[in-house]
Amino acid sequence: MRTVVLACLLILIPCSLCAQDKKGDWKALYGLHSGEKMELIETGMKKHVGTFSTVTDEALQMREGASDIAIPKENVARVTALDKSHRLRNAFIFGAVGAGAGAGIGAATSRCSTSTTSFNLCGIGRGVAVGLGGLVGLAGGVGIGAAIPSHPTIYRADLVKPNTPR
Repeated sequence: MRTVVLACLLILIPCSLCAQDKKGDWKALYGLHSGEKMELIETGMKKHVGTFSTVTDEALQMREGASDIAIPKENVARVTALDKSHRLRNAFIFGAVGAGAGAGIGAATSRCSTSTTSFNLCGIGRGVAVGLGGLVGLAGGVGIGAAIPSHPTIYRADLVKPNTPR
């Protein structure tokens, strides 16, 4: 049974990778609204932060500070929408999941048995082990949740492959 589950997972991993949202479509920028805060990274790694104005098939126009700038499509590496951040929400969600997982692991490891494994929490009591596991899981979950990028990438240019023969 275990090998069947493992085989299914190994088969489904490539399928899920193919189903990921492609960010290389310039037409996705047409969904932005005028005045929306955004960040644009040029291919030369120059960063622009401002508000979106318009987009055409050739260029993107935005307002950076007091000036309007137009960046040609071929110079745009990435466009990210800077709407409100969800880091705090992500930290709460991952913290709760981490605390639950940590408490479960603490409860499972505090079960006393006759086995002589190297990792055994029998001496400290079940309640302390559950609490300690929950606290460690909470801290890990909050850290992971806060570290996850929260601004959606609207457009990412495809990598240009060099034409050098080998």
